[in-house]
Amino acid sequence: MTNKLTVALLFGGRSSEHSISCATAGGVLAAIDRDRYHVIPVGITRDGAFVLEADDPARFTLDADELPEVFDNGTRIRWPESSLSRQLTVSDGAGYRSLGNVDLVFPILHGPFGEDGTVQGLLELVGLPYVGSGVLASALGMDKHFTKTVFQQAALPVAPWRTITAGDWAEAPGMAFAAAEELGLPVFVKPARAGSSVGVSRVSTLDQLAEAMRVALLEDSKVLIEAGLRGRELEIAVLQGRPGEPTRASVAGEVRVTGRDFYDFAAKYLGASGIDLVCPADLTSEELAQMQALAIRAFDAIDGAGLARVDFFLTDDGWVINEINTMPGFTPISMFPSCWLASGFTYPQLIDELIEVAIAHRAAPAALHLAV
Repeated sequence: MTNKLTVALLFGGRSSEHSISCATAGGVLAAIDRDRYHVIPVGITRDGAFVLEADDPARFTLDADELPEVFDNGTRIRWPESSLSRQLTVSDGAGYRSLGNVDLVFPILHGPFGEDGTVQGLLELVGLPYVGSGVLASALGMDKHFTKTVFQQAALPVAPWRTITAGDWAEAPGMAFAAAEELGLPVFVKPARAGSSVGVSRVSTLDQLAEAMRVALLEDSKVLIEAGLRGRELEIAVLQGRPGEPTRASVAGEVRVTGRDFYDFAAKYLGASGIDLVCPADLTSEELAQMQALAIRAFDAIDGAGLARVDFFLTDDGWVINEINTMPGFTPISMFPSCWLASGFTYPQLIDELIEVAIAHRAAPAALHLAV
């Protein structure tokens, strides 16, 4: 008999952020409390196969020369056949065998086919509890166009933007050029549904726009052209409280761009120069309180759950929300854990908190149903 909870750690995936998800998995595998949790590492290959992965953090170290990857090892994970079961099984060439019952899934997936509500929908269908936001909030947080639309409706400050589809670009490219001129150069061109700055370009002159659109459209069929803002770039981490408890926001971190156009993929994950990350950021108590309140409002506006990172610009005119990430980078050096470490958590405690909050919220509706 054991009192350990069984956690299925789900990572990899079909998006261009596959390797970052694997690196996050390495961090969690190394830090999770093995006295409290039994971990089943479930990898998703780039082709979408669910495989039983090695429980080896060193396999998923983030190395610029060889990014971590989930490879097809021939195993296949089978999810529960109905919401009446929590049993996970695996085929390893000699038929299926049971991996036991799963108490919780921790889907540390980034980008499409994981962070966008698709996996969350799968887990809802089979009735498995999981860490993080549900289908709606995940889908909203993944799509920058609809995130901004919801934030505007909630009277939250966002940068001006125009959305251009692949069809718009093919049939009337002048729309994109007109949008860039109207917004004022420089602008940022971003895939609507991608993360980790994949496919993002800074456009300083109109002759750069076509290439920026080409790069962004490789990632998505919908692209945002967004006004460039002048100001400090700050990020803050959010944690949902247990039922009846308030949502919490951490201290803030700051991204200081010193030798690059912007905080791109190479700077975030591959150790490229030209970026300094400072946590906690140098803010007055009033500025931090404003930022925390806006971050919690943004989290609530999309009906977030579990965790999020909210990215801001502090301009001369005040705060502007850049975006919200419902499953932020969770490597030990990522801003989300860094902000909570600076707020008093350890990395293992942060993992505990996410698991405990998810289980508490899953149990709350059942308790309410029994009471009725």
